[in-house]
Amino acid sequence: MATLTMRIDEPMEAELARLAEATHRTKSDLAREMLRRQLAIRRFQALRAQALPHAEAAGYLTDEDVFSSVS
Repeated sequence: MATLTMRIDEPMEAELARLAEATHRTKSDLAREMLRRQLAIRRFQALRAQALPHAEAAGYLTDEDVFSSVS
């Protein structure tokens, strides 16, 4: 496992420490989870941006268009 060192301001550190204590997890574990989630969101956004032109070309302009096709 690699090591990442980062600086955070005092209010963020205090909030992270409170959350770690409340959830009985380490600050590192929480930071890994938060980073993992943010990376997943970014991957999703990139995939969505790639798929959107194809969906629009196929006539899928709204969520309702998709739901109508799959329901």
